[in-house]
Amino acid sequence: MKQFNMIDENFICENCGKEVKKAGYTARDHCPYCLYSKHVDINPGDRQNTCKGLLKPIGIEKFKDTYKILYKCTKCNQEHKNIMAIDDDMNEIINISKVN
Repeated sequence: MKQFNMIDENFICENCGKEVKKAGYTARDHCPYCLYSKHVDINPGDRQNTCKGLLKPIGIEKFKDTYKILYKCTKCNQEHKNIMAIDDDMNEIINISKVN
């Protein structure tokens, strides 16, 4: 089982440049505006991945009573998944769901 290190912090999105506030209820792991993430973790919150590439949202999959955003790293091509946040832009969620 993956170990989870809770890191919830503000950041500037490297894709869209917007200031992203911490989630306040879980670890913020992607931009709620453009949905991009950054390839920084091996296990959730460990910040041990040396890749540091941008994770591009490429699709959506159903997960329990919510959805997971599917990502592909623009640097190393590794695929990754994150649970969507309650404040994610639903228009962006819909746009990437059309790709899948």
